Amino acid sequence: MAAPSGGVNCEEFAEFQELLKVMRTIDDRIVHELNTTVPTASFAGKIDASQTCKQLYESLMAAHASRDRVIKNCIAQTSTVVKNLREEREKNLDDLTLLKQLRKEQTKLKWMQSELNVEEVVNDRSWKVFNERCRIHFKPPKNE
Repeated sequence: MAAPSGGVNCEEFAEFQELLKVMRTIDDRIVHELNTTVPTASFAGKIDASQTCKQLYESLMAAHASRDRVIKNCIAQTSTVVKNLREEREKNLDDLTLLKQLRKEQTKLKWMQSELNVEEVVNDRSWKVFNERCRIHFKPPKNE
């Protein structure tokens, strides 16, 4: 699933996480998708497994690239907010509200950065399952 066209709200971490959850649907359902579309040896002649695997490969590539873009965009936006808050904080060391806001944004940034690790695990799992079922039907291009 691609990122929504209206942009991504990086300000609320819960919304950011919910968006990623929706965008990870293809990865969550990959085993089911492969079981229902890629035939076992006994049904090999009835379905074009190479075309099915190619389409799934392209869908996975697009979904992974889209999520990577969303995560990195939100990390960049939040990093800018943290940088600006740090600069303000240096000018006004007594402002506790500013300190609280800075800590909140730093925590959100760490959570967003941890989503990159989650993404790596999700992607690795999907590619492992994909390769187990599709390796004899479809060979991905070497450059990717």
